[in-house]
Amino acid sequence: MLRARTLAAVTAAAASGVLLLPTQAQAAGSVHLYKIWYDSPGTDTRSTASLNGEYVQIRNTTNAAVNLRGWTLTDAANHKYTFGNFVLGKGKVVTVRTGRGTNTAANVYQNRGAYVWNNDRDTATLRKSNGASVDTCAYNSTRVDYTWC
Repeated sequence: MLRARTLAAVTAAAASGVLLLPTQAQAAGSVHLYKIWYDSPGTDTRSTASLNGEYVQIRNTTNAAVNLRGWTLTDAANHKYTFGNFVLGKGKVVTVRTGRGTNTAANVYQNRGAYVWNNDRDTATLRKSNGASVDTCAYNSTRVDYTWC
């Protein structure tokens, strides 16, 4: 949502000939939702492979590693994943998979036995451990299986 407002402001400023410079926070980067693959490939069988084909990617574009301990990822129905002690390196992406697996620097697992992300529409929200909203990404589509945030 924030990016949509920013894009609108940049477009309006460009039309009026005003040059906008990034704020200090924008220049420093952010931790944000990057991609949601909401419809895993193939038939929905609730197998580990099928559940792990559904995921959300979070990207760190800051100049430093960020500890995501206590951060949460939720959908519109309030299915919640809470990060343990996980450090997202600078410039890195972590994939939050729905099913089971062993956490690594690139993939973490919700360890669920059912799908989280609706195939037609949903909203992902990323929050800091104090509950402050970091980013949201909504989709409303049945034409593709994923959305870029």
